[in-house]
Amino acid sequence: MPNLSDKDKDEIISLIKEGKTLPKEVIYKLFADDEDVFLFWNGRSEDVTNVVLPFHSIEHVDEPRKHTGEELNLFSTDQRGRQEKGWTNKLIWGDNKLVLSSLVNGPLREEIEKEGGLKLIYNDPPFAVGADFSFQIKLNGDEVTKRPSIIEEIAYRDTWGKGISSYLSMMYERLKLMHDLLADDGSIYLHCDYRVNSVLRLVLDDVFGPDCFLNEITWHYRKWSLPVNFFQRNHDCILFYAARPSNNNRAFNIKEYQPQSEGTLKRWKGKKQRAVFDETGKRLATNEEEESTGSPLSDVWDISIINPAAVERLDYPTQKPEQLLERIITHSTNEGDLVADFFPGSGTTPAVAEKLGRKWIACDIGRFAVHTTRKRLIQVQREMKEQGKPYRAFEVLNLGKYERKYFMGVNLDLTEKEQKKQLEQKQESYLTLILDGYKAKRADGLKMLHGVKAQRFVHVGPLDFPITKATIEEIYVECKEKVITQVDVLGFEFEMGLLPHIEDEMKQRGVNLKLKYIPREVFDKRAVEKGQVKFFDVAYIEVVTKVEKSKVKVRLKDFITSYTQDDLDEIEQNLKSGSNRVVIENGQIIRIEKDKNSRVKREVLTKNWKDWIDYWAVDFDYANKKEIIRVGKGDDAKEVWTGNYIFENEWQSFRTKKNPDIELESAWHEYEKKSRYKIAVKVIDILGQDTTQVIEVNVK
Repeated sequence: MPNLSDKDKDEIISLIKEGKTLPKEVIYKLFADDEDVFLFWNGRSEDVTNVVLPFHSIEHVDEPRKHTGEELNLFSTDQRGRQEKGWTNKLIWGDNKLVLSSLVNGPLREEIEKEGGLKLIYNDPPFAVGADFSFQIKLNGDEVTKRPSIIEEIAYRDTWGKGISSYLSMMYERLKLMHDLLADDGSIYLHCDYRVNSVLRLVLDDVFGPDCFLNEITWHYRKWSLPVNFFQRNHDCILFYAARPSNNNRAFNIKEYQPQSEGTLKRWKGKKQRAVFDETGKRLATNEEEESTGSPLSDVWDISIINPAAVERLDYPTQKPEQLLERIITHSTNEGDLVADFFPGSGTTPAVAEKLGRKWIACDIGRFAVHTTRKRLIQVQREMKEQGKPYRAFEVLNLGKYERKYFMGVNLDLTEKEQKKQLEQKQESYLTLILDGYKAKRADGLKMLHGVKAQRFVHVGPLDFPITKATIEEIYVECKEKVITQVDVLGFEFEMGLLPHIEDEMKQRGVNLKLKYIPREVFDKRAVEKGQVKFFDVAYIEVVTKVEKSKVKVRLKDFITSYTQDDLDEIEQNLKSGSNRVVIENGQIIRIEKDKNSRVKREVLTKNWKDWIDYWAVDFDYANKKEIIRVGKGDDAKEVWTGNYIFENEWQSFRTKKNPDIELESAWHEYEKKSRYKIAVKVIDILGQDTTQVIEVNVK
């Protein structure tokens, strides 16, 4: 430390002993022998998450093709026209840090490498403009704002809680994981605006290296704005980097040319055109003698923002135009390459990738973002089917019980038996965590009832498997023995077939029993301490089937939800005279109006249970496809059955901007042989919450 005098050293030791902050000039002296320029911010850490969580495949979506066989030239299909083998695209619901770590270090990486590796990442992360997870729901001419879930708000607070330093920490770790995941001949495009473009350029230089920088693309768009005392901000930046420096194998296809003036074209007439350029911009000779159509595309792109009336517009706050992604994907990948987006929002990247014949991975923490993307991709499949073009199936994945184990501090490198032992040791802390989140007190002297809230007893379901009918029966036995009549049963998952009649059955036997979902945000201490964790009642689906010989169709008969977002009394009290607001309480969407005389009027907007349904799908043979996951690393990885089945989306109906109507009866499904079949029906409501019901039919 040549730049530190004895006095400096004594001062540093004294400050450390006293627990005081070191002055910045002292910190700079400490690192004076390092690089001339070092990127540093408060909270920077070189540690990168390396956890491996197995992915649960919870849904498989594949629009049956009109034709099966070799004409698709991609993969074989079964008799139903559904993809049998080959790469299945991935739509993942979860924290992208955990997802990226699991992709980088887990068994799915092998599958990615077999497909040639990840060739392109496009990311459109948050821009420091406030949490953008809210969305507007249109209902009978009115709009209601669906606020972000607590888990989404927490993700945003983690990103911006300490300003730019926490944002840089969030992006730095994720970019390091992305850099590791990218193929050597891959590329990354990072979309940002004036708020963060300067610092993100430095972070990318730090992670990828300045030699990997290719372009700072200016996306220019026109929009009307209110007059201000500075020039209108009508562009975003897209930072374009190669995965590795000087990799000549990296795809870059010159597909578009800048239009030129008539005079310029005349000067080039008859000369060598369609010139080929290397990645440094040097022009290479060609043998072609073509009339000029323009010069290679520059790094300033004039692409309009999405027209409000456009078919592709989904009213998603951060949605980007498909034309923008078409340009990026077309220029930096070849057909069949793998593309990823770890902040996909409304799903523009996977939608465009599918249309252009690329494979894709998309991951988002927002439940509604995943739902929006699912609907969009089904629509893409349908359009491509009508056009006679090939398309791939996609699966919806999450991290399920393994994510919860990780949150509880279980070592996932251990065997299942050893993990179970660890969970047993953490049982008391687990119960305390859930009961604190539910604002319940611990109950003593009972086996199945762990807590009490007001006059109701509370059962906390297990962390790693569903609540079963056998568990409900044990709860009932204890209730009968102790003369307890009111119980809330909290669970992460509930056994298929348990719903929808179990509450009615228990009521007839003298126990008022309510089933409630434990939310993921219960694992965040801050949310628990602030009382922000909400446990929602399980919604119920009622379906009926019609059987004619070997054919079956399903009809939705009823849907009941008790979802609550707002406090009506509090809103009425704070509402200004002459104004109104649309709120959500106890399964109803209600408009509250306060006139000039402060008289309050309530109007229920959800006139019918059908108003709640945004999407529903049917799997006509639910027990046909077991969910097999790979657990472990490298040679130790093994395939295990989770005990669950994959929901194969065989028929669906959903609302779109163009067609807001929804069918309530499925198409006929014909079975090949006589048997008893389990039919699963999945409903996603207008808030993005999903509910699944399993019924049995006997095909004679």
